[in-house]
Amino acid sequence: MSTQLITALAAFAFVTSVTPGPNNLMLMASGANYGFRRTIPHMLGIGIGFTLMVALVGLGLMQVFDAFPVMHTVLKYAGAAYLIWLALKIARSEMPDTAQTKGRPMRFIEAALFQWVNPKAWQMALTAITLYAPGRELWAILMVAGMFGLINLPTVSLWTVLGQQMRRILSNRSRLIAFNWTMALLLVATLIPVL
Repeated sequence: MSTQLITALAAFAFVTSVTPGPNNLMLMASGANYGFRRTIPHMLGIGIGFTLMVALVGLGLMQVFDAFPVMHTVLKYAGAAYLIWLALKIARSEMPDTAQTKGRPMRFIEAALFQWVNPKAWQMALTAITLYAPGRELWAILMVAGMFGLINLPTVSLWTVLGQQMRRILSNRSRLIAFNWTMALLLVATLIPVL
C-alpha cells in the first residue's frame, strides 16, 4: 500500500470515526450522564469491536451479503429497531448523581456487539474494505482494520469528553432532560440516510 493510499485511508478512518453517528452520540450522552471514567468500557468496546468487525467483513462477510442481499435488509431493520430502543434509554436517563445508582453506561461487550447492528458501522466497514482492500488480500484487510483501531479510540474519546464537559451545563434537571431527548432524537435521525 503506497504512502498516498495510507494517508487517504487514515483520513477516511478519521472523518468517518469523528463525525456524528450512533456510537458518538451515545458516548456523548454517556459522558454527560456517567462521566469519562465510567464510559471507558463503552469506548473500548466500540474501538475494539469495530476493528474486529472491519477485519471480519474483509475476510469474508462481504461475500455473504453479495450472496444473500436480503441479509442486508434484515440487518438494516434490526439495527434500526435497536437504535430506537437505545434512543429511548437515553431519553429516559436520570440526573448524573442519581444515574450513578439507577443507570449504567454501556458495557464493553454490549458496545462491541452493538457494532454489528449499527448502520453507520456497516457502511464504514463495507466502504473501507471496498476502497482500500479491493483485492481482499490479508495484509490489506489487516491494514484497514488496524488503521481504524489506531484512529477510532482517540476520536470516540473526544465525544465522551465533550459529554463530560457538558455536565456542568446539565446540572439542572430540565436541561439534562432536554439534552437527553435531543441526543435521543439525533440518534434516531442517524437512521434517515440508512432507511
